Amino acid sequence: MTNIRIIEQSLQSLSSEQTYLYSTADLRALMPNLSEEAFKSLIHRLCKVGPLRRLVKDIFLYSPVPISHGDILFHVASKLRDYHFNYLSLETVLSRAGMISQVPVQWISLMSSGRSYTITVKGFGTIEFVHTKKRPSQVMKYLHYDHDLRLWVGDTDLAIQDMKHTHRNMGLVNKHEFI
Repeated sequence: MTNIRIIEQSLQSLSSEQTYLYSTADLRALMPNLSEEAFKSLIHRLCKVGPLRRLVKDIFLYSPVPISHGDILFHVASKLRDYHFNYLSLETVLSRAGMISQVPVQWISLMSSGRSYTITVKGFGTIEFVHTKKRPSQVMKYLHYDHDLRLWVGDTDLAIQDMKHTHRNMGLVNKHEFI
């Protein structure tokens, strides 16, 4: 059996509506005996003709699985920075709560213990990570974990606090929501 067929069968058996994103490390674990060059070539071929689609550096979508396009940015964000403390905040939280006048389309913002960074997810939108020095213990009472999004989500009070702290445009926030 060819390496392509082996990895295709592995992905088919592992994938589901909940498991459709894979990091390079995830894929590497399926083919540990390949040289680095052979592995890179295999991934390139799977993206070119096969079931994989590179969304961002080191994150791949297994395309045969039906997915909810509305959540994919959130899922990619959780996979991209799974080694940092991250939570959904800023305009994204306020928009979801109906507290801003303009809804950011195909853009999500997270606070992150990692560096600030904006990345475009091909065909789906943009993820913005904004650095914060806040520790989890400082904000846990304002957070809840959303299993569907696979992320911690701040409440609106924390989002407004983060907006002010990061000097975001507060002109978008509906003032009557503060009452």
